[in-house]
Order: sequence, then C-alpha cells, then structure tokens
Amino acid sequence: MSTQTETPNPLPANDGDLQRLTEFAHLVTSAQDALTDDMVNRLASAFSEGINLLDRLTRNEGFTHLLREMDRPVNQRFLVCLSNAFTHASRELATAPPASGGIGGLIKLLSDPGVQEGLRLVSVIAARMAQSLRDIHRQGL
Repeated sequence: MSTQTETPNPLPANDGDLQRLTEFAHLVTSAQDALTDDMVNRLASAFSEGINLLDRLTRNEGFTHLLREMDRPVNQRFLVCLSNAFTHASRELATAPPASGGIGGLIKLLSDPGVQEGLRLVSVIAARMAQSLRDIHRQGL
C-alpha cells in the first residue's frame, strides 16, 4: 500500500478550452449580476414547484397510463383531429346566426349526417368508459 498521493494524468487540453472556460465564467457572472434576489427566489420557487409536480405526475399510475396511450400514433392523430375540430367549430359558431330553438330546429340538426356521426362517436366513447368503470369497481380498485 502506497502512502504517496499519485497525481492523475492531466486531461488533454484543446486550444480553445481556456477561452471557453473564461467565456462561461463571464456568462455566469453576468447572470448573477442581472438577477435580483427576488428573481432568484421566484426562479427557485418555480423550479421547486415544477419538480414537485413532476414527482406527483410520475407517481400517478393513471397519468402514466394516459401518457403511454397518447404515445400511440393512432391517438396522436385523434388528438390532432380533435384540436382541428375545436378550431373549426369555434370559427363556425362565431359566424353562424344564433339557433332559433324549438323542436323543429332540433330535428333539423339531428338530420345532419355530421351531427349523427358526432353523436355516434360520443356514444361509443361513453359506452367504453362506462364498461371500464364497471370493470374497475368489480375489481375493487
């Protein structure tokens, strides 16, 4: 066993390393000078809250399952379609006259094939969700 302290071999230095370190030190000094104590406190608080939120989200099995499902290409396309539908519906409603109301207007609305397809989509999603909820409660989760 040796009692002498061995000096590690120095790392090979490139020509611009010292210059880059100097520039990085200037950057850090400038950032310190630019930030007030209040700004540092707010940044630290925001960072802490963000880490806390990230921790809570990663411990939530339902959320992680949702993220895995949303990672599937078919679900990503569904989200694009959904967001496009919201955009177009918003524009359409903004330019359309107010509904007249009444049973006649409702029947006219229900005779539209697009409305029927939309109701079918909502009913399929609702039926699947109801079945999943029943399964969860039967399993006692």
